[in-house]
Amino acid sequence: MINELILDFEKIFGDKMGVEAYFAPGRVNLIGEYTDFNGGHVFPCALTFGTYAVARKREDKLVRLYSKNFDQLGIIEFNVDELMNKKEHGWANYPKGVIWAFNQEGFSIEKGFEVLFYGDIPNGAGLSSSASIEVATSVVIKDLFNLDLDMIKMVQISKLAENKFIGVNCGIMDQFAIGMGKENCAVLLDTNTLKYIYSEIDLVDASIVIANTNKRRGLADSKYNERRAECESALKDLQSELNIKSLGELTEEEFEKNKHLIKNNIDAKRAKHAVYENQRTIKAVEALKQNDFETFGLLMNASHVSLRDDFEVTGEELDTLVELSWKQKGVIGSRMTGAGFGGCTVSIVKNDCIDDFIKNVGEAYAEKIGYGASFYVAKIGDGARKLS
Repeated sequence: MINELILDFEKIFGDKMGVEAYFAPGRVNLIGEYTDFNGGHVFPCALTFGTYAVARKREDKLVRLYSKNFDQLGIIEFNVDELMNKKEHGWANYPKGVIWAFNQEGFSIEKGFEVLFYGDIPNGAGLSSSASIEVATSVVIKDLFNLDLDMIKMVQISKLAENKFIGVNCGIMDQFAIGMGKENCAVLLDTNTLKYIYSEIDLVDASIVIANTNKRRGLADSKYNERRAECESALKDLQSELNIKSLGELTEEEFEKNKHLIKNNIDAKRAKHAVYENQRTIKAVEALKQNDFETFGLLMNASHVSLRDDFEVTGEELDTLVELSWKQKGVIGSRMTGAGFGGCTVSIVKNDCIDDFIKNVGEAYAEKIGYGASFYVAKIGDGARKLS
């Protein structure tokens, strides 16, 4: 793969002198959805597919970017002194935003560079292709310019790019999972403090199966920012009597005792999801430690119900995939994953049932929705890195 990409780099940019190769994975979140901007816990893992980058430094101020996934756009060029989000630059605004964010954080990027990107994450599937490009770019910049910063700082810079340059008010989960992923482990992250622990995923005779609805969704113009605002409104109401900084600080009991403080019923539903989902995530990781996969699966299922009914971010395609999955033999648990409004589901399925699961769910989904879903048996990999 890397040798092929280096040859592609040579074709696009003229030669391959001085190139280096990098990789940032995609991610899937096993449980803990829409908790990351509410100061709660998330439980994602990095995947073995992601974004490859072949790059080299230039001696002028020109940045030249090319993506094999958007080859019709050709090389996109801009000057490091002129970093503006331009609609016509499309995907290239993500790496451009990372350069901008490095500058904002005091790392002066004064020279340009050339990068060929290739991603094998299904685009628009909700497995964080945008965050993967951002973290890959951070790793490229750190290495090319020999900068002194650790991965958590690169994660934070990548999130800053998404929030302030792209305009998507995301939490830190995606970039954190991609940067800090570890093979065969998910990471329990307290998004309030950035404290984290790795939890080994030993499913014994089961696997993680990701199903893509193949319904495209644009995160920036979805209802993501709206949901965040509703949670912030609920928090503000609760703070009229409670000394809390985030919804993630509340237990279910504390929420139920104080939910009358929330003036708007819709805001109350959103807050309920955030509080209960955070507690579900903590319980799910404990269940995993005890090898109690049945409880883990039930908590996954409950997560989807909450995302459907209280947070209202699922939609017909995701609900159809999950509800079909629940009926299949060998399914331990299934839920939507990511921002919703399309994208993917994540299921834990007994290995000897996977073929039937994909066949049965795939056929029934296509019959109801009118087009097919795509299925991936996922492996958990390491986080973003330079490739030797």
